Amino acid sequence: MPTKGLFRKPRREEDEKTVNSLIAKDKEESDKTYLKAMPLRDLSDLEKIKKEVKNGNVLILRITTLASKNMEDVKSAVNDLFEFAESIGGDIARLGEERVVVCPPNIRIWREKKQVSNKPLTTAA
Repeated sequence: MPTKGLFRKPRREEDEKTVNSLIAKDKEESDKTYLKAMPLRDLSDLEKIKKEVKNGNVLILRITTLASKNMEDVKSAVNDLFEFAESIGGDIARLGEERVVVCPPNIRIWREKKQVSNKPLTTAA
């Protein structure tokens, strides 16, 4: 009794379909944007962060680990990330005291514009 293709060599057309399917899957994955949370432990983490943002991902960085070691490193890292975000057309913002968000060029951070009032401020006196 002959087997129905169980041990036969696949046809060239089937190979091409499989390869095209895998390429399409890879392209789909690369077209997705992920929101990733990660700690900023050391200045050496900056290259990994930049690579993730260049790949189109949004990063929420927890800076408390680095801040507990050295505040100057935190300032240096945030300045470096600010310049990086600006250079690629991305965006960066602080999320409270412990976190920073870095976005690729296709994503913008919404900032509420505070309305300036012309009324004089009241004093306690």
